Amino acid sequence: MKERTKANGARAIAESERAEERSALTRHTAAFGIDRRLAAADILQELLVDTIDLSLQAKQAHWNLRGPMFRDIHLLLDELVEEAGVVADRLAERCLALGVAADGRLTTLARNTHLEPFPGGRIADHQVVELIGAGLQTVSEVGRSRLGQLGELDLVSQDLVIEVLDGIEKRLWLLEAHRPAETG
Repeated sequence: MKERTKANGARAIAESERAEERSALTRHTAAFGIDRRLAAADILQELLVDTIDLSLQAKQAHWNLRGPMFRDIHLLLDELVEEAGVVADRLAERCLALGVAADGRLTTLARNTHLEPFPGGRIADHQVVELIGAGLQTVSEVGRSRLGQLGELDLVSQDLVIEVLDGIEKRLWLLEAHRPAETG
């Protein structure tokens, strides 16, 4: 019962925020309709949440990493965190260009991320490859699943997401290069 009340409360807050957002849309922004701008911003917001969560998970892994691949993965995680920060900025700024406020608050992240929670404590390098790799894969899948719809709404936002996915998938490739070679 308590969980249902909590879920209903979260849903009510989200609906209230959406109504507030709609009334606060900037008039002078991208030159297309409000409904299309809101729908495009929703997709960008979804990717923003996952990108911020991925960045936080990569930083957690960076701090607690152990194992023989420490140095290489430690550096890759630093690069991922830095790139994710740039990507988050670009996604948030595109939302604002559409006239919609971006939301990177912790409560929003916890409520809306598609990523699995990252474990606490020290973590072995091979586990980091698997877990951060799974996070990158999730961001890629979510972003790709929205490309068609985003292209119908706003080609500029679609171009941004394509660029973001290029970087995400490159990071995935670099990280997966640390997996043991498959024998055939």
